[in-house]
Amino acid sequence: MLVKNLQNIKEKITISAEKYNRSLNDIKLVAVTKNVPIEKIKDIIDLGITDIGENRIQEAQDKFNQLQSENYKIGQYKWHMIGHLQTNKAKYAVQMFDLIQSVDSLRLAEEINKQAKKINKIQDCLVELKVSEEETKFGCPQENIEKLIKEIKDFENIRIPGIMSMAPYFDEAEKARPYFQKTKQVFENVKSTFGFDSAVFNVLSMGMSGDFQIAIEEGANLVRIGTAIFKAACSHE
Repeated sequence: MLVKNLQNIKEKITISAEKYNRSLNDIKLVAVTKNVPIEKIKDIIDLGITDIGENRIQEAQDKFNQLQSENYKIGQYKWHMIGHLQTNKAKYAVQMFDLIQSVDSLRLAEEINKQAKKINKIQDCLVELKVSEEETKFGCPQENIEKLIKEIKDFENIRIPGIMSMAPYFDEAEKARPYFQKTKQVFENVKSTFGFDSAVFNVLSMGMSGDFQIAIEEGANLVRIGTAIFKAACSHE
């Protein structure tokens, strides 16, 4: 079932990308493994998935440590923190994740920079833009995002390659389009304002299982997909 699900997702990514003369290779698929058993994670790694996304530090630590202890294809995949990150968990995130996608405050960025410096690491981070009106959603408001980036862009141990956002959930994916359009516009504005090189500031993370095709059509080059990959495949667990 995993093989079929991944094939179906890649076909949909290709269809959406080709509408704008992009290829499947232009889009990075992050497999979100929240609540997914370790054996299923191994299965998707075996199937060629190169990016793993986790929402919670504790769950990520358990999986990370198990794969490390088994030396399971270490170096063949990267870890993404995609959930809200509390400042007091920053040091654990820096130890595990290749990309932290959810930086939404100066205080968090300062702690990430501090912890990364301790282990002599340059930590890649996306600034999370809040596009949803939902109180339960995190992120930096649009009116503050350039100020935030200005404050952290010169930190010695943080690199900012782009922006992430999370649209509200809709039964109809098309309703998410304005939120992705907004994120894309903010992304372009930030790049222009700070004169970021396209080779350095080039990650636009948006789109999940229910709306990733719309996100790709609006410029996403990193999509975070969990349910669409693991549906049915984990139903017997």
